[in-house]
Amino acid sequence: MSDWTAQTTRAQQWFESLRDQICAAFEEIEREAGSDASFAYTPWQREEEGNPDPGGGVQGLMKGKVFEKVGVNVSTVRGNFAPEFAASINGASAESPGFTATGISLVAHMANPHVPAVHMNTRFLTTQAAWFGGGADLNPPIPYDEDTADFHARFRAACMAHNPTYYERFRKWADDYFFIPHRGVHRGVGGIFYDHLECTDDAAFERNFAFTQDVGKAFLDIFPQLVRRRMGSEFSEAEKRQQLEWRGRYAEFNLVYDRGTLFGLKTGGNIDAILMSLPPEAVWS
Repeated sequence: MSDWTAQTTRAQQWFESLRDQICAAFEEIEREAGSDASFAYTPWQREEEGNPDPGGGVQGLMKGKVFEKVGVNVSTVRGNFAPEFAASINGASAESPGFTATGISLVAHMANPHVPAVHMNTRFLTTQAAWFGGGADLNPPIPYDEDTADFHARFRAACMAHNPTYYERFRKWADDYFFIPHRGVHRGVGGIFYDHLECTDDAAFERNFAFTQDVGKAFLDIFPQLVRRRMGSEFSEAEKRQQLEWRGRYAEFNLVYDRGTLFGLKTGGNIDAILMSLPPEAVWS
């Protein structure tokens, strides 16, 4: 495995900085709503037999008046994949199972059903290869065309600043990925999803790192705007029920199909941090 230690450290530092900015922005929204809710941070350490430095992470969790449950996690782990899992990972194999992974993962479930839930993550992984991946998708129980258009427009702008093909490619990738086959429905109104932005040399790393940073900045810019737009809306018991049923679909996707959930479980991640994506309450009719 090539030595990407310095690049991994730079990516980790950005993910931690982005986490701090996002958490501050979300806490400010809680202040505006008259809440004193704030993030609680829980560090965790990974364990791997024979590995003196397996890494770990910090789980950030807030339960407030606007954000019913929001988790913002950053982790940096290193070690060896199990042989049967290594074969499914880019650049890894049973003979070369070594990896490093650093990233930020966020899921917000909102108290008001008119405010969209959201998911965002970006990450940098190394095996025999090195690459960035990530994206963000909007998951409204009650969709608004205006919110969907503004969310996509902001990520379109981030993509177009780097490559004119990115937005359409990554929008379609999100549509294909965030789909629940057994329900025959998408879990939300999409966004962007990308993976395997390969870093074959320093120039490619810098290019892909700059794009990944702009994805994070786009999220930080647009999502608080959407929250403020809807968080004061009145809602009915029927609309709350609609939200809870939709959350059931969200939970189904994350437990059955989500690759990030599987990666965390297969690499010995913190269970609470991995499953923080699950909603605080859901119903199945």
